Amino acid sequence: MENLKKKIEALAGIKSDLSDKDFLLTWEKSESDLNMILGVAEVLIGLRQKNISPKVFESGLAISNFRDNSTRTRFSFASACNLLGLAVQDLDKEKSQIAHGETVRETASMISFLSDFIGIRDDIFLGEGNKYMREVGAALDEGFENGVLPVRPGIVNLQCDMDHPTQSLADLMHLKEKYGSLEALQGKKIVMSWAYSPSYGKPLSVPQGIIALLSRFGMNIELAYPEGYELLPGIVSLAGKNSIESGGSFTISNSMEESMKDADIVYPKSWAPFHIMQLRTQLLKDGDKSGLKDLEELCLSNNAKFTDWEYNERIMRHTKNGNALYMHCLPADISGVSCKKGEVSSSTFEKYRLITYREAGFKPYIIAAMMFTNKFANPSETLRKIMERDRRRIIF
Repeated sequence: MENLKKKIEALAGIKSDLSDKDFLLTWEKSESDLNMILGVAEVLIGLRQKNISPKVFESGLAISNFRDNSTRTRFSFASACNLLGLAVQDLDKEKSQIAHGETVRETASMISFLSDFIGIRDDIFLGEGNKYMREVGAALDEGFENGVLPVRPGIVNLQCDMDHPTQSLADLMHLKEKYGSLEALQGKKIVMSWAYSPSYGKPLSVPQGIIALLSRFGMNIELAYPEGYELLPGIVSLAGKNSIESGGSFTISNSMEESMKDADIVYPKSWAPFHIMQLRTQLLKDGDKSGLKDLEELCLSNNAKFTDWEYNERIMRHTKNGNALYMHCLPADISGVSCKKGEVSSSTFEKYRLITYREAGFKPYIIAAMMFTNKFANPSETLRKIMERDRRRIIF
């Protein structure tokens, strides 16, 4: 309990600007903001371990707006809301008036009368997902400023076309636990590598989120992909700029094997080339099913040229001591398990399977910390009161 109290006290020394602010992109937040999110998440973990309920809402609703399929993030959002005392309501496009042409502004207002948060996943349409979140935010601002809404719900980006902040911050928390501190990440080499997948439309937001965030902590980042599988140029440029400012490095390679040399951490993950996602977005908007089918066949044919981009024992031997930390956002395409040939060999994944589960387990706490810091301007003081209240989560 003393250690938990010290962590709460330490939060008082962090100057952050998260209160009443949406969490849409990690690179819009200061390093102090990120430290506060991580610190609050660590305290929330500690409270649960000590059987202390951190519920700060007696009532209230969080809206779950998933415009793409999800398992980990959907349940992480629901878990985070429940942890803080909020009920969750899914916004189902087919069961709402959205299917009948209801505007974004109207939908945002109608779902927000007694809501405190809206979690949004919109990663299918390149150039549109983060834009949609901001359109929702503008509608909420208008409703609150004009007295339509009693409170202005906070928005949490649960993945968009640009970034996946809840994932990348959970990954950062995983690395902090592994190495003991954020300062210990300085000089560590991480390889964010494309890997083969038998599907073509995987979003760019995970690799983009990783390079944009970890480049702020002095890490030596190598981005590896076959020619033609580039990420959004603006975010790649941002990662390079961050690396210079933080004392790390940022390089690009077109060889998985070469990039893995002396790596401390590896993150082999498939994604679609950004120019393909741009074309796919337009075809989806146009409802061009024939065009989408042709594009899929073309892309799968191109992917098939790079089946050797599989992370396996042979590739792993090039990493530091042949035992780099393997990371993945899950679900991984596991060769011989979930697909014939995929991102990672079955034996390699099995070696790190439970570690990746632990990595994923930080996400509910990161999301809860994002909501907590949005609602409370002084997180340290609020957490201190929760400790003093000492309400049991499990009563008997």
